[in-house]
Amino acid sequence: MSLIHPSAVIEDGAVLGDNVSVGPFAYIGHNVKIGDNTTVASHAVIEGHTTIGKNNRIFPHAAVGTIPQDLKYHGEHVELIIGDNNTIREFTLLNPGTEGGGSVTRIGNGNLLMGYVHLGHDVILGNHCILANGATLAGHVELGDHVVIGGLTPVHQFVKIGDYAMIGGASALAQDIPPFCLAEGNRANLRGLNLTGLRRHIEREEINALKTAYRELFEQGNPLQEVAESIFKTSSSEKVKQLCEFIMNSKRGIPFTRTKHKEDNK
Repeated sequence: MSLIHPSAVIEDGAVLGDNVSVGPFAYIGHNVKIGDNTTVASHAVIEGHTTIGKNNRIFPHAAVGTIPQDLKYHGEHVELIIGDNNTIREFTLLNPGTEGGGSVTRIGNGNLLMGYVHLGHDVILGNHCILANGATLAGHVELGDHVVIGGLTPVHQFVKIGDYAMIGGASALAQDIPPFCLAEGNRANLRGLNLTGLRRHIEREEINALKTAYRELFEQGNPLQEVAESIFKTSSSEKVKQLCEFIMNSKRGIPFTRTKHKEDNK
């Protein structure tokens, strides 16, 4: 039995790998490349210079690779590159890059994009991230690996979010969130470390080092950049160094208030 439904439209020039399944009334443009064992469900649209890896699942009514929502875009060659093993749920909108942002939107491997998620132009998404329903990333946003963003949360353009960070649902994020941290609220503020996520992936010794560094950085009332530089020079923990380096390189600043967090005492 054919894996391509008769009502699907696949333009000449599109390249489909082995065992690619295309459902009813789906559309695939002529510059699209799709890797092996990927499924494209009914009414999904994939167009533009879009490259999709292996073992992805694209659900009904997803719009993948449509032109960026940027008034400066005038038909330049831009791309959307998607890795392997991603799940792209219903009504997601994934735009390619723009000339001013490097011309590429890039999605890594093993990500879950729930319904109505939007990734704007020039977004860089790492691996194993979860974006819940209605999370929206503006242009030039960068996410590390294992990031979780709660539902109905918009992220401002040019914001960076580090590895293992979590943003609570219905937040509004306008500044950078360091790796390993938890933020929530409108506007979102740091609330402590993402301890639940860290315990799933990181050794306890490293977590304890991050707790100590977090207190020094955000609860002592000293200048944040100076403290980050000092800790970076003296710490033997690679995770702590990663945290400090992110802070030192932040362009949009870190949103926080100096309050103690009960979970840090556990």
